[in-house]
Amino acid sequence: MISKWNWIYRLLTRRLWFRSTLISLLAVLSALLAVFLGPYIPYEISASIGAEAVDNILTIIASSMLAVTTFSLSTMVAAYSAATTNVTPRATKLLLQDPTSQNVLSTFVGSFLYSLVAIITLSMGAYGDRGRVILFVVTIFVVLLIVATLLRWIDYLTRLGRVGETTEVVEKATEEALRTSRRQPYLGGIHLAGEDDIPADAAAIPAPFIGYVQHIDMAKLQEIAEEAGTIIYSLALPGSFVDGRRPLVRVASSDREVHAAISQAYSLARERSFDQDPRFGLSVLAEIAQRALSPAINDPGTAIDVIGRSVRLLAIWDEPEERDPVRFPNVHVASVKLAELFDDVYSPIARDGAAIAEVHVRLQKAFAALAAFDDPRFRIEAVRHSRMALRRAEAALTLDEDIAAVRAAAGEVQV
Repeated sequence: MISKWNWIYRLLTRRLWFRSTLISLLAVLSALLAVFLGPYIPYEISASIGAEAVDNILTIIASSMLAVTTFSLSTMVAAYSAATTNVTPRATKLLLQDPTSQNVLSTFVGSFLYSLVAIITLSMGAYGDRGRVILFVVTIFVVLLIVATLLRWIDYLTRLGRVGETTEVVEKATEEALRTSRRQPYLGGIHLAGEDDIPADAAAIPAPFIGYVQHIDMAKLQEIAEEAGTIIYSLALPGSFVDGRRPLVRVASSDREVHAAISQAYSLARERSFDQDPRFGLSVLAEIAQRALSPAINDPGTAIDVIGRSVRLLAIWDEPEERDPVRFPNVHVASVKLAELFDDVYSPIARDGAAIAEVHVRLQKAFAALAAFDDPRFRIEAVRHSRMALRRAEAALTLDEDIAAVRAAAGEVQV
């Protein structure tokens, strides 16, 4: 579990402005580099390259990159709007953090600033005859970088905002969260089975405001617990909805300073995050399937695709355990339950696709695959959801043949 400051740093590096600022500063420094390296260039080389050799190129870059950047931004906004309408608004957050789009836009903005600064400096005569050689070499490199970026951008734009591409992005984010949760089911602490394991005299610490837990600084909680000589019982996981009525944490200490320090170790926000929250990723996948099953879109193929992806994701929970060692023994944390993962992804699909036989047949096949996993909990949850889905299908389907097909598929789960 990363610290709070490392988590904040990761959030900053995912912002478009952060990457654009870094590349823009690098571009400006590259344009000014020729001023300082010019005196080291032999005069014979500088005599063969005049200002007109790079002036026209810089002018073309400055004029074209501004237009390309504006066009790219409008294309991205249209793609995000399409993803919001056709997929789910929750997936747009991942598209905004996409490194490919950020690198492309940052390259275009950096190239524009580079050419602008180079033209200004060249007009001032600050480069000299020898500095123009460095400027010419750097400009050729920038041109090659722009061409490579444009080719990559053209290929990427054909897939940006599409349903399949966005679903793939959500699946990858969910897979990462599931693997992290599998390695650290208790965030590096000790398992808290239930509130019965908490001392009766432990003080309850409510959440400072209503929202979702996005990150828990486990190292900070361990430090606080060691200094206070107590045990901290965390009742909330990343993704939990908290308010002032239910305790965020319980601790066997009445010190208000300890309570305030514990509250600061929890990062709360108005929205959920995909980081360390596998349930959110599965819920977003279910939303994609629900949107596809709506009468306005009527795309059961996407729902069937989501069902297949969900089986692949839940299979991570059945992989051999490779847990990280306990790093925070004074912090007891609850874990994500397999039943919650099943409920998050399958209940909405079974409800909204109740009248579509193809969706329910595929659901039953997914439950049959999950029931065959080594972990006996999978069979329990698969059978439970298979029976609920079958009841939904029997209540919504009107054709006897469709009901018989779903019943036959469900029979493979309960054998």
